[in-house]
Amino acid sequence: MSDKKVIRLRRARRTRLKLRELEAVRLCVYRSSQHMYAQVISADGSQVLASASTLDAELRAGSTGNIEAAKKVGLLVAERAKAAGVTQVAFDRSGFKYHGRVKALADAAREGGLEF
Repeated sequence: MSDKKVIRLRRARRTRLKLRELEAVRLCVYRSSQHMYAQVISADGSQVLASASTLDAELRAGSTGNIEAAKKVGLLVAERAKAAGVTQVAFDRSGFKYHGRVKALADAAREGGLEF
């Protein structure tokens, strides 16, 4: 693995340990070069309560690797989380900078009704 990826995973592990301590439901985000993925994971980490990504049929039609796509994923995951009865989450950015697509997804999820 490259040093850059190892450092990102170390940041992610540190965040996840803190969130496990707090026993918080978390909104976990993964950003690849072409797609965005978001999951709402239970407090103990054993169950995915809601998920959305640019691979979903309704989001697949347009561009999948830009800020607009990230906003759509944020709104969709918020809608699905609310349907599952979750409104309060902790944001797990998986070691990525809170900037660009990650920030757009978080802002859209807030607009969709999630609180974090």
